[in-house]
Amino acid sequence: MSRTAEIRVTVQLDGDNLPTKIEWQASEAKSDGPVACQSVMLSLWDNENKTAVAIDLWTKDTTIDDINLHYYQIFHRLADSYLRATRNTDIAGLIHEFSDGFGSRLGLR
Repeated sequence: MSRTAEIRVTVQLDGDNLPTKIEWQASEAKSDGPVACQSVMLSLWDNENKTAVAIDLWTKDTTIDDINLHYYQIFHRLADSYLRATRNTDIAGLIHEFSDGFGSRLGLR
């Protein structure tokens, strides 16, 4: 039996079109209504054109420290996701190593 799920991202912009508020909501999420967040990175694969399409947004009050931590965690999640998708432990390990080095350089680990 097929079904449809929806994920919605709502972005409030200031007069200069800079994000001031980001909220997300998913039809299958456990939360009741929109959830605020500081940034969103959405990556979509266009198979026909063999290219990635990305939407990367952060609110104008997001700190550099928050961005650094966000990227550090994303790199580790990318490694985990890559491993689940390909079962290639060598490359997933390289991505984790990069993330650890990134975190070390920024004093996150």
